[in-house]
Amino acid sequence: MQTRGELTPASLAEALDHLRSVVDSTSYPLVMPSAAEARESGSALVTQLDDYLIPRLARLDAPLLAVVGGSTGAGKSTLVNSLVAAKVSASGVLRPTTRAPLLAANPADLDWFRRGELLPGLTRTDEPSTDPKSLQLVGVPTLAPGLALLDAPDIDSVVDANRALAGQLLAAADLWIFVTTAARYADAVPWGLLRTARQRGTVIAMVLDRVPPEAAEEVAAHLAEMLRDNGLGAAPLFVVPETRLTADGLLPPSALGDLSSWIGYLAADAETRADVVRRTLDGALAALAPTTASLADAAEEQDKAAETLADRVEIAYRNANRAVAHGVEDGRLLRGEVLARWQEFVGTGELMRTLEAQIGRLRDRIVSTLTGRPAPGHALRSAIEGNLVTLIRGAADEAAETAYTGWQAHPAGAALLSPPLGRAGPDLPERAERLIRDWQRHVLEMVRAEAGDKRALARGTAYAVNATGLLVMVVVFASTAFIPTGAELAVAGGTTVAAQKVLEAIFGDQAIRTLAAKARADLLDRVSALLAEEAARFTTLVEPVPGAAGRLRGAALDVEAARADAALVTR
Repeated sequence: MQTRGELTPASLAEALDHLRSVVDSTSYPLVMPSAAEARESGSALVTQLDDYLIPRLARLDAPLLAVVGGSTGAGKSTLVNSLVAAKVSASGVLRPTTRAPLLAANPADLDWFRRGELLPGLTRTDEPSTDPKSLQLVGVPTLAPGLALLDAPDIDSVVDANRALAGQLLAAADLWIFVTTAARYADAVPWGLLRTARQRGTVIAMVLDRVPPEAAEEVAAHLAEMLRDNGLGAAPLFVVPETRLTADGLLPPSALGDLSSWIGYLAADAETRADVVRRTLDGALAALAPTTASLADAAEEQDKAAETLADRVEIAYRNANRAVAHGVEDGRLLRGEVLARWQEFVGTGELMRTLEAQIGRLRDRIVSTLTGRPAPGHALRSAIEGNLVTLIRGAADEAAETAYTGWQAHPAGAALLSPPLGRAGPDLPERAERLIRDWQRHVLEMVRAEAGDKRALARGTAYAVNATGLLVMVVVFASTAFIPTGAELAVAGGTTVAAQKVLEAIFGDQAIRTLAAKARADLLDRVSALLAEEAARFTTLVEPVPGAAGRLRGAALDVEAARADAALVTR
């Protein structure tokens, strides 16, 4: 962007393009109080930028577009036909009559509207259409160059597409000619749109149609009072009496009176038309700031909700990591099946055999072959794996339940939940088993690396490495001792002490402790990564746009600065 001192009308167009990009790229996916309104408001703002602000700013000298809008049965089409003195727009008693918009302009002005810079989302056609995404263009020589009339669908149509299109067309107008009747001028829907027009700064003219002559003064006075109360007191008010139509289905010229004269004045006076365009354009530009501010507030609410949800997940899985770390270090994994296998491993003498002589390996192989039972070391490794998987699965299940409950208590989180999230992923046990097996292999690799050229370990070959690796794993699960303490130590007896002495002779006591510390840290890192994958089942459901609020506010400030320096203000 250019600096404020260098801004030009061209920079205003650049600022609007940037604002459009920022608004369009900002989403409000979380169910929050402001989300639905922000999505609707953001979409409407992008549409207005595309349909009106950007193309109008590019061509300030383009014909003035007056959109004729109003409620069902207000007589909009008849009014348009009567103003151009030709039956160009279909009218009738069936509702809704106007299914697709019609634009009437002097033939000399049609090229501007045909190019599609204004209302680019509507397909141009020269024939009547029922497609609400089309815009019928009609050349009317009776309408002076410089002014076009667009007959819009009913603002309260029973057809959703018609109502949406009516709002879109009104947002693209330089001038609203708002048509109501003596019977319906106090309806809520028109006044909601009129207040929107006031907020946008759109120039408005009110037409009170089908007014019984005897009630004209009273009804017009009441409507004028309502206009003042709603901040629209400057809007001109034209009264069209209830009257018989001509043979061509048009209002007689006498019924149009001041309205026809006013339209003719606009068409004939380029300076007045330019003033209307600039007033509406500047009003629309001024309305961008509060609209964008509300979008930024909604984006901040999304960020805060996303942060809250992420915090609840982070706390749940941080506690899970702590639970696993505590379970690894407090010795509980040395009990039960692991203890039995440890006792078997030490008590059968396998540890000493594998550490001291090659014959131990041969004897165990023969025994295993004859009995069909795995060597005790294999059973110990399997028991360690099973206990670790149980510990990890319990922590993951508890974390999932905690995160699920935390999200359930938050409106945005509750909308994202599905029952499977309330427990660990179905493939967690399989992934945990794979994690433990990979970790056990890593421990053996660390033992091999630590052994280096120690010949005592080399003479024991792979079996000595495996035995040492198992002992390192046992140390991992004891927080204060090299081997289990208390009752476990008594059961293991002197064989364990002897094994410790052999290992100290090979590695040194501190080396074993260092290996165990490294193995514990590696195990917890692997578990942390696994639990992070579990947490991602929640966090991937929340995809905020970081910094969206700041970008929205910054883009709005750029537009305000460019607007001020381009001097597009009402004079």
